[in-house]
Amino acid sequence: MTSSETTLSAQQGAGAGAGTGDRRRWFALAIVMTAAFMDLVDVTIVNIAIPSIQQDAGASFSQIQWITAGYALAFAAGLITGGRLGDIHGRKRIFLVGIGGFTLASALCGFAANPEMLVASRILQGGMAALMVPQVLAIVHATFPAHERGKVFGLFGAVVGLGAVSGPLLGALLTEWNLFGLEWRPIFLINLPVGIAGLILGSRFITESKAPRALRLDLVGVALVTAGLLMLLYPLTRGRELDWPVWGYVSMAGALVVFGALVAYERLKSARDGSPLVELSLFRVKSFAAGIAVQTLFGVVMGVFFLVWTLYMQTGLGWTPLKAGLTGVPFSIAVSVAAGLSVQLLVPRFGRKVLQAGAATMAVGVLLYLWESERYGLAIAPWQMALPLVVMGAGMGLIVAPLTDAVLSGVPREHAGSASGLINTVAQMGNALGLGLVSVVFFGVIDDRVPPGAEGAAGAAATGAAYVDGFQNAIGWVAGLMAVIFLVMFALPGRPVQHLEGAAGETGAPVDRGAVEPERELVS
Repeated sequence: MTSSETTLSAQQGAGAGAGTGDRRRWFALAIVMTAAFMDLVDVTIVNIAIPSIQQDAGASFSQIQWITAGYALAFAAGLITGGRLGDIHGRKRIFLVGIGGFTLASALCGFAANPEMLVASRILQGGMAALMVPQVLAIVHATFPAHERGKVFGLFGAVVGLGAVSGPLLGALLTEWNLFGLEWRPIFLINLPVGIAGLILGSRFITESKAPRALRLDLVGVALVTAGLLMLLYPLTRGRELDWPVWGYVSMAGALVVFGALVAYERLKSARDGSPLVELSLFRVKSFAAGIAVQTLFGVVMGVFFLVWTLYMQTGLGWTPLKAGLTGVPFSIAVSVAAGLSVQLLVPRFGRKVLQAGAATMAVGVLLYLWESERYGLAIAPWQMALPLVVMGAGMGLIVAPLTDAVLSGVPREHAGSASGLINTVAQMGNALGLGLVSVVFFGVIDDRVPPGAEGAAGAAATGAAYVDGFQNAIGWVAGLMAVIFLVMFALPGRPVQHLEGAAGETGAPVDRGAVEPERELVS
């Protein structure tokens, strides 16, 4: 789900065209909300099914990392470009291309013959989501007049909360039921009827809209970002299995050169036509630069924790997908409740302190989880995990909802749209990086703990203990990252000022679209 900004003229024209008496716009809203829900649930469904995919498809550790990281990488790399394509060629058109491609990619995932095909299909799915998702709130802006958007965004909040809770449970049920003997495949195939219906109904009920002054594409910038991330992530995921070859270190060092070339090219692009993928001048704003660091680190935390957590519960502790999914419900509820409280009550009164309290609370929850895991080992029960998960969820909720507004507070209005898109793009990139680091902080520990040729009950016990050790090591790193996030947050403004909405209308300048609602991060 992404937040999108349109120009004032586009909003007024489309809003007038829609008219408050036009019921078609409510059908359009239901369609785009369903697409957003499908994308959100797809992320959480896959996480809970990863151990089953590994066992049934025979996927290696690096392949299960790429099943999740490939999606995040493709989504991040295409997010801003997807928004610009909608501005240029029409949001309805690009939305339909995106939902059609997402549905096709889901079918390819569901019928994947081997792990390699599944990874490739997931990358395609992420790319199609990058086309589909940025159009969702852009269509809302273009379809509904300003006085109705508050009600609409409230509905979106409900969809986000529903997706956060229902995704893991739905994934667990579909995996455990083993419908028609398809094992984990229904978690992808369930998208087919939803996507086909969205494609047919969307072509009928969604009204086309474009931005009068859209930013140009920056395909070279996209290529450089993608190449740099691949040069960094591929060695991280494959290096452990190949005993860390020299080419891996060369590749990771080369990624820094590519990112340097990206900076140089973006400066040239900005001077040439004012449409860079990354608006480098934003980094002169201290609060924005700090916010980008926070978003990136928080994305890394999410990438590490959620993959390691599901492997720990299902492979290490031997729990079923349903038991693991139910265990996470208190966490999801705590996030949703704390997110609502932070925005409505706490941040207006206490400002940045709420964000820092969230980081500290989440770190305490992680350390409490670490202590309980060490104390109970393989005998730990779901109810014993409830307290640390609620504390962690409360901390996360205090961060995710108000963070974007805090980061944007010091950004000039004319760059608010570009800044918003960049904030959430780096969050997804951080997520992909975190998934890559799982090789180092989790799988590397497991390799050292499992004796070669361990089989039978003794082998299962050794494997379980290794997974527990790996989990403890990984969440220890998570706690450390939360401490760093707490310190970096001192550079955020004390009293965040909300000014993204209407930024384009006040300046008349074209703006980027690609801002993922913060709530999406909690299930990535």
